[in-house]
Amino acid sequence: MKKTLIAIKQMLELGIIADYAIGGGMAAMFYMEPVLTYDLDIFCVLAGGEKGLNILAPIYKWADQAGYKTFKEHLLIEGLPVQFIPVYNDLIREAVEKAIEKKIGSVKASVVAPEYLVAIMLQTSRKKDAVNVVKMLEETKINRLALSKILKKYGLLAKLTSIEGPL
Repeated sequence: MKKTLIAIKQMLELGIIADYAIGGGMAAMFYMEPVLTYDLDIFCVLAGGEKGLNILAPIYKWADQAGYKTFKEHLLIEGLPVQFIPVYNDLIREAVEKAIEKKIGSVKASVVAPEYLVAIMLQTSRKKDAVNVVKMLEETKINRLALSKILKKYGLLAKLTSIEGPL
């Protein structure tokens, strides 16, 4: 993953993406027992003005020039499947803005904070997300006050209550 993150940092330096944070299962592994995942989800703020279906074109152009291939909806960067997910709502944007810096070996990376991971899982509402919300709350040091504020702000408190009971 270290080489993959170096490549992603290069995208930042080149202005292809303006900001990013690791999300999904890889982010969750920073805070709790590993979950089954095979890819690296990158929530990203795109630097260019692309709109519509072509929004990821600069990323794919960069990848092609760097010799990275596509595999389904992923780019294979240094052997790791990476899915670039442009920020698609205010919660994701805020999660990227408030990401926590973590070290993977000698490489620093932005990782979605656990409170935001829980909120994103609740918003996504897949069965596996409900299971992972419970795991996160049991295994991770979560700032419950911050989590409560985020969930209230984005209208997700009832979803958590339905899974766990009141905060």
